[in-house]
Amino acid sequence: MKDYLKVLERARKREQVACLIAGTALAFIVFTILAIIGVIIYKGAASISWDFLFSMPSNQMTAGGIWPALYGTLMLIVITGCAALPLGIATGIFLTEYAGKSRGVKALRLAIANMAGIPSVIYGLFGYAAFSLALGFEKSLLAMGLTLACVTLPLIITTTEEALKQVPRELRNASLALGATRWRTTYRIVFPAALPGIVTGAILSLSRAAGETAPILFTGVAFFAAVPQTIMQPSMALPYHLYIMATQPTTPAPHIVWGTALVLVGLLCIINAFGALWRARRRRKISW
Repeated sequence: MKDYLKVLERARKREQVACLIAGTALAFIVFTILAIIGVIIYKGAASISWDFLFSMPSNQMTAGGIWPALYGTLMLIVITGCAALPLGIATGIFLTEYAGKSRGVKALRLAIANMAGIPSVIYGLFGYAAFSLALGFEKSLLAMGLTLACVTLPLIITTTEEALKQVPRELRNASLALGATRWRTTYRIVFPAALPGIVTGAILSLSRAAGETAPILFTGVAFFAAVPQTIMQPSMALPYHLYIMATQPTTPAPHIVWGTALVLVGLLCIINAFGALWRARRRRKISW
């Protein structure tokens, strides 16, 4: 009995140490994030105005606004979503519901996992060779958006697979037992149940696309350009605009640097907040 109590006491102490380490790590991460966001808000809030958001840069980009860069980033999010989400979600559904466990499928999953680890600058070189040169899109919003779609595809596919795997197998079996086809079961039962998780992956992917700089360096981002009239024209983008302004030998307009950073962070927060609210409402309707 005494030995048993000693084992329980040691287990309790190990659990307390683990909780202390995890709590300390969590507190450090939260503090770091809040500190970064706090500094950006403190230094950038004074720059935010209607003119800053919706006017053209002027005086060699040391004055004026960031509208071309903001518009270009919004368009990149739209193009990336239109290109990556249907293909990524469809691939995830195929791998989970139809592909089976053959060696070819395992090799495909391994390739997708490896794609997630490729440096984004390599995607930029690929996008330049494939979209700008081979397909003739040159340096344009379309080439940038398709390149970012390649960057985000592994994350979309992986999160779609994981969301579908969380749906209980009993729901599939019950639908098939009632006479539904496999496609109808996937479309009417499995996919709606997995949709909150799929949306999470989509939001994370689009947020990453909005903040990427390296892939668009090769495919169409401009140092200075007017608002593009078509997707076949080059465009400014917030991440690259921030990089250029922040890496000048002497930063002539720090208020623009911090204001641009605040707009980019705010845009990402809005995207994630919208996704979180929709996901929370959707999950209230799902129970199993």
